[in-house]
Amino acid sequence: MKTIVKQVLGVDVAQKELVVCLGYRYADLDIELTASGQFPNTPKGFHSLITWVKRISKAEVSIDFVMEATGVYHEKFAVFLVDKGYKVCIVLPNKISSYFRTLDVKTITDKTSSQTIATFGLERKLDSWVKPQAIYKNLRQLTRERDQLIQERTMIKNQLHAERAEADPNVSSIRRAEKRLELLKRQEKEVIRQIAELIAYDEKLKSDTDRICSIPGIGLITAATILGETNGFNLIRNKKQLTSYAGLDIREKQSGTSVKGKPSISKRGNKHLRKAMHLPALAAIRHNPRYKGIFARLVSKHGIKMKAAVAVQRKLLELAYIVFKNKSIYDSQKNEGQLLETSCHPSQAGSTAA
Repeated sequence: MKTIVKQVLGVDVAQKELVVCLGYRYADLDIELTASGQFPNTPKGFHSLITWVKRISKAEVSIDFVMEATGVYHEKFAVFLVDKGYKVCIVLPNKISSYFRTLDVKTITDKTSSQTIATFGLERKLDSWVKPQAIYKNLRQLTRERDQLIQERTMIKNQLHAERAEADPNVSSIRRAEKRLELLKRQEKEVIRQIAELIAYDEKLKSDTDRICSIPGIGLITAATILGETNGFNLIRNKKQLTSYAGLDIREKQSGTSVKGKPSISKRGNKHLRKAMHLPALAAIRHNPRYKGIFARLVSKHGIKMKAAVAVQRKLLELAYIVFKNKSIYDSQKNEGQLLETSCHPSQAGSTAA
């Protein structure tokens, strides 16, 4: 009888259901998918799934639960599993999609998706997912809410401008749009106040925020977004992993002499974190001589302003990580030197955060 060295439950998460597949990896590296099931994506369904897993899995081998990051629908189940003491691994959907294309699977269903996720988990060594701390989760919710309010306000401003520019504008429509604008402004101020109160309430969080805010161009909201989206840099082991998590890592396509694509950022990461670094980078370029010089040098090199601005975004994010880890206030000589030093060591390279 072959020895089982690893067992994984692949979970395809949807809004209303969980489609699962249990698989084994043996000592000779063979992989076997043994059972599939379907359960409601509800607390009652979670308990039924655990009962089913205990009945059919091997008790002597720990089991890993592997699932895709599907919006918010996976979070309740992931938290439930962590609270029960199980290992949970959450993988970015683009990784599963890329892996799916390498398999000889012609039919894509929830069942085949769960089988693919289980196989992926059996073949790979994945990091354990850590439940976000309550204070960082609140920060993430508030900063995302503020961003949504700003988007809604911009949309209404555009509609109001178009309405006023008409030959015969509707006065009632303009009045309602103006009222919605005032409401959104009040709500944004309320969210900012709650963010400030949340930070001031926790001494450690306030110290970390003050350190990150000492970096040129970064203010309270940006610092709160960075800490909220990274869960206080939990599971971030180095700068390369952080930039990959934000989608600010460089993607290149080159083969021989005939294929040579232009380098670009991957954008395969946390869009909220990436977006939060845009305005701070522009502010640093405009008001800080050091970053103004970096921007000018990069633009003179390749002539693309946005590419140079992205490089400053990446640098600011890496500096935020450095001052957080070192528990120090930003110093242009010391921290810039650390950034240059660590970027020269290949040993600092790490895997992509899920």
